[in-house]
Amino acid sequence: MISGSREAVDLDHDGGRAPSDGAWPAQDVDQLRKDLVGLHDALIRWGLVVWTAGNVSARVPGEDLFVIKPSGVSYDELTPESMVVCDLDGRLVDGAYAPSSDTAAHAYVYREMPEVGGVVHTHSTYATAWAARGEPVPCVLTAMADEFGAEIPVGPFALIGNDDIGRGIVATLSGHRSPAVLMRNHGVFTIGKSAKAAVKAAVMCEDVARTVHIARQLGDPLPIAQSDVDKLYDRYQNVYGQR
Repeated sequence: MISGSREAVDLDHDGGRAPSDGAWPAQDVDQLRKDLVGLHDALIRWGLVVWTAGNVSARVPGEDLFVIKPSGVSYDELTPESMVVCDLDGRLVDGAYAPSSDTAAHAYVYREMPEVGGVVHTHSTYATAWAARGEPVPCVLTAMADEFGAEIPVGPFALIGNDDIGRGIVATLSGHRSPAVLMRNHGVFTIGKSAKAAVKAAVMCEDVARTVHIARQLGDPLPIAQSDVDKLYDRYQNVYGQR
């Protein structure tokens, strides 16, 4: 766990930890580590992941850091202490485990989209089926208009292990209302102002992907006029719920 000072972390770049000075936001990081355990549990609860696949990360407020799931650790073994802290170059800064294999993708998103506070990756069944077809999910449900404000777009194919996936996410979602992208032949990535918001987007993405898939088995889904999509999106984003 973080002790309150970065001065103890002094390995070179090849060692995977970034030297720095100043005080850690220890309370913020500890809280995010706890929050991420619950949010990873939510991925299981909503049936979005299996085994060790998938991950959630959260930006540390006011810092060039984020917290992310460790690589290859079972969901039922995750603890706050097992979550790792990385800088925005994807280098390990604090933690006992190697970070997720998707860390470079998350880091690229945080570098290029400062408004993003959380990133989620899943291989949820129906949404990933659309990704395997390289086909966006059309906006034919009011629930889609509410949450996504448009179709759920498809991003380019990219290999895991560097920031190519992150580049595809940013290129696809920049200027797009959708907080979700279907990375071709891979799976779902979602973004949000917080990690919880990104998890919500992942849950909603799978739900509408399933419903639209079933609708297409029955025939051609009916489109929603763009003007109505705009009204639904504005209402849900700015009026719905407790303000």
